Amino acid sequence: MKLHEYQAKEIFARQGIPIPRGRVVSVPEQAQAAAQELGRVVVKAQVHVGGRGKAGGIKLAHDPDEARAFAEAMLGKPLKGLLVEQVLVEEALDIASEYYLSVTVDRATKRALMMASALGGVDIEEVAASHPDRISRLPIDPAYGPMDFELRGLMSDAGFEAGATRHIGQIARALYDTMLRCDGSLVEINPLVVTGSGTVVAADAKFDVDDNALYRQHELAGHREEAEEDPIEAEAHRRGATYVRLDGDIGVIGNGAGLVMTTLDVVTRAGGRPANFLDIGGGARAESVRQAIEIVLMDSNVKGILFNIFGGITRGDEVAQGILEGTSGLGVNVPIVVRMAGTRGEQGRKMLEGSSLVPAASPIEAAEKIIELTGK
Repeated sequence: MKLHEYQAKEIFARQGIPIPRGRVVSVPEQAQAAAQELGRVVVKAQVHVGGRGKAGGIKLAHDPDEARAFAEAMLGKPLKGLLVEQVLVEEALDIASEYYLSVTVDRATKRALMMASALGGVDIEEVAASHPDRISRLPIDPAYGPMDFELRGLMSDAGFEAGATRHIGQIARALYDTMLRCDGSLVEINPLVVTGSGTVVAADAKFDVDDNALYRQHELAGHREEAEEDPIEAEAHRRGATYVRLDGDIGVIGNGAGLVMTTLDVVTRAGGRPANFLDIGGGARAESVRQAIEIVLMDSNVKGILFNIFGGITRGDEVAQGILEGTSGLGVNVPIVVRMAGTRGEQGRKMLEGSSLVPAASPIEAAEKIIELTGK
């Protein structure tokens, strides 16, 4: 789950990370009033997209009237396909230097990874592509957290000016603590600004929270905005399904994340394009299987569905019952290929005999059949 910039900054402020003075507004008159209080301001559209500046979503206003005009041009308008309902009006900073600082999860080392660069204010993806040597990395030992000498080494390697390292080191430690406390998957400041007077300020913020931790992050869960999510993913979330929309046309349903991901690979290697990832989980009942079919078919691009079921605590006869109920009750008009093995898999296959469903003995055979049936 992504937080808006202003929401991330509110969390930063509580953790002692300096942020600019600002106000979130929803009407142009409020932007004008904020600028009268703050002076020269930056007006920022609050939507979950990258590249807001290039898309016209960040504007520098020199006076209150200009702030109002910029807010009026943004509010109620789409920015990269998402409706702007709020803007953040912040004091403009006297920028002397811009840096990049973030903490994310490194899947390779299974640790938090802190990254720093002296090329702040630029998308980190662009820096990684054009100047990979300008990004310094620090894997963090979870038993100790970032040590002072490690932070000094990180900032030195990144090329941070010596006079600001003490303050930046404090912010770096607070950023790591914030990520842990809030179950973040990415916490980023870009740019981290050193002003002309030597003050260090988080001028922009990005904060992604692990969806799987929202059950214990009640305050953050309240920030979820389904209007800015993929509508099918939002509906699947409401139903408790683990669903990720992809850009293909073959729906994929399985039990267990590893099995589903493997099935995506099998379909791709066979020449198909998966439309989604959908894990019905262990012990799935007929109703959850029926709902899985319904969710997959919400994507109008889907031309066929592949079921790959390996029964453990998930019973083949329960899955078969759900497939039969789903195909009959939902009026399914796309081909469905079913590979089923494991607990009560034989009973499940027998239940499907005589239906329009196409059986397959292996994942590879299932992928080949669904690709053939969808006209690939």
